[in-house]
Amino acid sequence: MWEFLQTYGLRLVDGALVTCAQFALATLVACSAALVAGLGRLSALWPLRTLATLYIEIFRGTSLLVQLYWIFFVLPLFGVSLPKFEAGFLSVGLNVGAYGAEIVRGAITAVPRGQWEAGYALSMSPARRMRRIILPQALVLMLPPWGNLLIELLKGTALVALIAVPDLMFVAKQINGATFRSAEAFGAALLIYYLLARLLVTPAMRGLERVMARRLGRA
Repeated sequence: MWEFLQTYGLRLVDGALVTCAQFALATLVACSAALVAGLGRLSALWPLRTLATLYIEIFRGTSLLVQLYWIFFVLPLFGVSLPKFEAGFLSVGLNVGAYGAEIVRGAITAVPRGQWEAGYALSMSPARRMRRIILPQALVLMLPPWGNLLIELLKGTALVALIAVPDLMFVAKQINGATFRSAEAFGAALLIYYLLARLLVTPAMRGLERVMARRLGRA
């Protein structure tokens, strides 16, 4: 194993860096889509509610793999061509964002009714009330389930190897194809995915939970 890592370690690290980039960009897409769709589901305007519901149902009800192929292979037939790197994080982010939208909606509706009434009493506009009072409290409720969702997002980025994005899984498959050392190639990839989740995502989300709890006086 040590000899294997000496030979192929740098290639695995390069693939892991691409995976981290895919993860970071997909997270931005997922959070943005979840916030917009979650608020859309609560909108008083039926067109916004309908669009948000359609997005959530389509992306939750179909396979991420099929969505990835649609965005990369089918959209060009309609004149929309995306490079493989962009198609990768966009498909993963939109898929996870559909699940996150329900977390956003549930957290907002879980904020005590008295907090909404306080905003009315202060004559705040709906947008300001949401931004200043409701969302900060809802964010504390969202963070624990979002931690789990982001770990799923990290694992979901492995599918971008199927459209030749040179991420960790793509590199591991190349090494395996050249050496037939499946245990070492995929074992190293397995370990790196675990370390990314355990040392990157989980501590970041727990730290954010503590920060938000202190800001709201709930530490």
